[in-house]
Amino acid sequence: MRKESSIHGQWSSKLVFILAATGSAVGLGNIWRFPYIAGEHGGGAFVLVYLLCILLIGLPIMMAEILIGRRGRQSPINTMTALAREEGLSRGWGLMGWMGVVAGFLILSYYSVIAGWALSYVFRAGTGSFTGLDAQGVQAMFEGLVADPERLLAWHTVFMCMTLIVVARGVRSGLEQAVKFLMPLLLLMLVLLVGYAMAEGHFMEGLRFMFTPDFSKLTGNAVLVAMGQAFFTLSLGMGAIMIYGSYLSSRASIARTSATVVGADTLVAILAGLAIFPIVFAAGLEPSQGPGLIFVSLPLAFAQMPGGVLFGTVFFVLLVVAAWTSSISLMEPAVTYLVENRGMTRVSAATLVAVLSWLLGVGTVLSFNHWSGYTLFDMTFFGAVDYLTSNILLPLGGLLIALFVGWRMTERSVASELDVQRPALFRTWYYLLRFVAPIGILLVFLRAINVI
Repeated sequence: MRKESSIHGQWSSKLVFILAATGSAVGLGNIWRFPYIAGEHGGGAFVLVYLLCILLIGLPIMMAEILIGRRGRQSPINTMTALAREEGLSRGWGLMGWMGVVAGFLILSYYSVIAGWALSYVFRAGTGSFTGLDAQGVQAMFEGLVADPERLLAWHTVFMCMTLIVVARGVRSGLEQAVKFLMPLLLLMLVLLVGYAMAEGHFMEGLRFMFTPDFSKLTGNAVLVAMGQAFFTLSLGMGAIMIYGSYLSSRASIARTSATVVGADTLVAILAGLAIFPIVFAAGLEPSQGPGLIFVSLPLAFAQMPGGVLFGTVFFVLLVVAAWTSSISLMEPAVTYLVENRGMTRVSAATLVAVLSWLLGVGTVLSFNHWSGYTLFDMTFFGAVDYLTSNILLPLGGLLIALFVGWRMTERSVASELDVQRPALFRTWYYLLRFVAPIGILLVFLRAINVI
């Protein structure tokens, strides 16, 4: 007998699930990472490959992860254990749930620190601190921030508390109320910034850069980077989409809701590029500035442009909101496990996860200053945690999701939960999940560990 709802609650509507899952997927990966890696790999051709990877790998894996979550209706750990038992499989599949929960916990620890940078920049932009600065001045401002552990720790603490407040309030009163307010706000701010880029930036130049493919700039490495970005931007393999799927009504179509979430997430990434590149071009800067594009190049651009104080503030508020909607989904899987298995109240569980993640985040704070000289395998503490999660735990998690649903669950169980009315669509999805997605993820994984 299938469970109709999770003990933790249920989304009030399909729209709320779409907002929540999109909020989980939309984060620093879309607004910070996507524009700079698109810039590094030549723009249009990279964007085209990215969109294909989203369709062929991202969407099938997302549908599979939501399917697992809704069928199990528990924390990722308990869900995987229960489904493995139901399918007559080894209890070892429960380790897949553990990997997701641990990955989300680890990512939250450093995500909160980076989001703290964005919080800091909201106030810098709002008070006009960028005005009149040249490139050296903006660079010095950023370097001064990351070199100051006390300031980083303060912003890290503020952001972690913001996340804790939402998660502690539960599914309906916390997560749902937050995404119903924050996601429309995020979209409104993004549209405002695109409008600003059209009015004050070199919009046509940005448009050509993003949508005119130059395949001479498309290397094999760029294809693998696009594949990796398509996978990571959707929050797959970290338990977040699985736990959100467990709150989804049995009547909602997994295929349609997944397609909507993937479409909305991709739209945000494209809009972020359309907002950022015209502003960068108008300031005479290079789009291939790397990770510093957001915290160095854009402040410099806003400093030179009309309305830069207002729209610079809007941009960094947007970045904080995107990070916030993601961070609440990163905390949720660990919290649900503690409530289910340790008998803790939701407030106690959320507080414990927040405190432990905050403590781990102190390592990331210090890796930019006092601990910067200490390395493990030529990586700082932050670099090591980021490498472990992004390059090992998430690809492995995604690969195991594809293998579990595509090869270990019975086709009858999968088809009954997915409930796709058109057989041709089901067969296409099933083929992509069983063959295309695992091969794509394996290539990303091998590239990440420097095998290819």
